Amino acid sequence: MELGKRENSLSVAQEKAVLVGVLLPNNGLDPHDPLGELRALADTAGAEVVDVLMQKKSKPDSATFLGKGKVHELKEMVQFHGADVVLFENDLSPSQLAKIEEIVEVKILDRSELILDIFAARAKTSEARLQVELAQLEYTYPRLRAMWSHLERIVGGSPTGIGTRGPGEQQLETDRRIVQRKKTQLRREIAEVQARKTREVAARNIDHFTVGLVGYTNAGKSTFFNAVTEGGAYADDKLFATLSTRTRQWKLGDGDEVMLSDTVGFVRNLPHHLVASFKATLEEAINADLLLIIIDAADPNARRMYDTVNEVLNDIGAKDNPRLVVLNKIDKLDNNAEVLMLTREIPDSVPVSAVTGIGVDKIVETVREASRGQTRELEMTIPHSDGKTLNFLETRAVILERNYENEGVILRVKLGQRQLNQLLATGTQANWKGKSEPTTSGWGR
Repeated sequence: MELGKRENSLSVAQEKAVLVGVLLPNNGLDPHDPLGELRALADTAGAEVVDVLMQKKSKPDSATFLGKGKVHELKEMVQFHGADVVLFENDLSPSQLAKIEEIVEVKILDRSELILDIFAARAKTSEARLQVELAQLEYTYPRLRAMWSHLERIVGGSPTGIGTRGPGEQQLETDRRIVQRKKTQLRREIAEVQARKTREVAARNIDHFTVGLVGYTNAGKSTFFNAVTEGGAYADDKLFATLSTRTRQWKLGDGDEVMLSDTVGFVRNLPHHLVASFKATLEEAINADLLLIIIDAADPNARRMYDTVNEVLNDIGAKDNPRLVVLNKIDKLDNNAEVLMLTREIPDSVPVSAVTGIGVDKIVETVREASRGQTRELEMTIPHSDGKTLNFLETRAVILERNYENEGVILRVKLGQRQLNQLLATGTQANWKGKSEPTTSGWGR
């Protein structure tokens, strides 16, 4: 068997697929549509779903995950529809994959493998391709023995001891060494990307207030990104439309601007090796001054998706980042009662429509308050010759009172701490006195 042959054959585009789910206790699936997300993943991969098979079990069968009777029912279903592939909602062990494939006689993909296949198809940048390739190898390495299904025929199922090392076993060891070397190389290249990305993000955070768009895949992050910036991010009604981070300037008005980053979407039980590989991509979210969690308000599982996003953020090290929840796609809801119900379930959330622009002004105002920081009221005396400071305050601060004296212009102004820091960095000649005021910002953790 040639190394990589299985990976290269994973594409399920245009193939007929049967979906399978074993419903275990506390599995976190939607009770009304347990395989809804798997169906969406299959659609994103380009497969045609022809049938569904589900089974409730207290624990999976050690050999085939499904019960033996259900496996044979699955085989009949595949033969009846002429299906090309079976997609499991559950993650399977290498031996379970091999056993089911042997009985059903078509390609079997579990949930993680399907997600990896989609990522591989969608990865366009060199960085994303590196990350996907490493994730595939991390998934493949422990499964190499199962892929060499002919080994058992060569050595009677026990390839150990003198005289039992057939050519398949030798090739298996060769493949393992190749995979290990390739993984080491990819980790080195990704570490370089990670170091460069960390430096870029750190430098950007010094000069700018940074905002990261995060959320469930297909929640409308890229549509929101395009609505408020000149970003040109790819947006599609598919899962994982965005795999690489795109950062653009977001002009908030009144001279305020922040840097906005669109990031890869999350799903429930995102494979851990995939999260690890995409750490460089998620660097924007980990280090953002503020996270906008975009939720598809029109999806019946909106609250479940919100919980998933918070879990992933905690897992990647963004536990303490300030967050604002954006309930997107309210234009698709039938009435305001649904919006009110969601805002009660998710406090401090803001309903918007990135397509129509409804509610986006509230997000802009909240982000502006957050970017300015603690509000300060100051009385400043600016020499007539310091036109740079006067222009800064005219465009970036709220002028409460203005008086002209011989020594200069005396202004009473309101401005944020970040703006004050920016003013100090210009070498202003102004003198001032004032006191801090508590912020009234509505965003929080």
